[in-house]
Amino acid sequence: MASPGSRRSGYSRRAQYNLFTGYIVAGIGALIGAILLALSFFQPHLFSGPRGAAQDAITPASEAAAHVRTGGNSLWAAINGYYRAGSKNAELKREMELARIRLAEADAVRTENARLKGLMKLHDAERQPVAVTRLIGSTATSTRRFAYIGAGYDDGVRVGMPVRSPRGVVGRVLETGNRNARVLLLTDPESVLPVRRASDETVAFAEGRGDSLLRIKLINLGLNPLKKGDVFVTSGAGGYYPPGVAVAIVSELTDDGALARIISDPAATDFVSIEPIFEPDALTGAATPPEEELGANLIETAEQAPEADAAASPAPTSAPE
Repeated sequence: MASPGSRRSGYSRRAQYNLFTGYIVAGIGALIGAILLALSFFQPHLFSGPRGAAQDAITPASEAAAHVRTGGNSLWAAINGYYRAGSKNAELKREMELARIRLAEADAVRTENARLKGLMKLHDAERQPVAVTRLIGSTATSTRRFAYIGAGYDDGVRVGMPVRSPRGVVGRVLETGNRNARVLLLTDPESVLPVRRASDETVAFAEGRGDSLLRIKLINLGLNPLKKGDVFVTSGAGGYYPPGVAVAIVSELTDDGALARIISDPAATDFVSIEPIFEPDALTGAATPPEEELGANLIETAEQAPEADAAASPAPTSAPE
């Protein structure tokens, strides 16, 4: 007779039922997981609510981690700066002298632009940020590039609003929770941003690559006019982002454009501002362009000319009998 410890599960009906139930539960779990995975690919917006609720729950812990990260970066920067103070001081003096020259040139351009806008009856709409909050985290290992901020629907944040740091564009809001939001970073493969070179009107598209670089693709193909160190800013085309905000610096040339390093690195960003969605019509206000105003005056003059001629002509007199 076999000892009780050597019996297999087949000798016990209860063990058979437990094993069968385990297989059923595992199969149902695998089926539900496959269905949810398929929905996440074809209907990703269905999971925005649960994602927002989960992010709301972990937002306090994420903000605490962001505080610790910022403090650690500041401490390391202080230690590093102490040992390199001399060389850094000389380098900063040279950069400051160059920056003063560039600032004077920028002031001259700004004054000229203000004068031209005054002549054309244009004005810039005042843009106040919707919220200023901390960037509490960002993806680093995934092929997708997202960030999370500590402001959400309750703070006025809406899908599509641009997110920027003091250095430049970070991305735009993709999903909102009650007290947090998910941001699509510029480096995400799904991100495409119309840009132009800051020094002229060379236009291009900045596409994310899933890493820390952007692919700059020129619209007009031919001789590549770009060079290392060129700065690209937003062009304002397509909405979302206002024009003239820093985006990237060219680091490597390619056949159809260049590879550029993003200026506003999310990993080194602490606080960000969320701005209203840019509307190109808001930049010019309700002013009528001079060409259209001149054309309307010419048409009005042409329509009034026959009436003026009829009023000026003498009344006909009756012929003598």
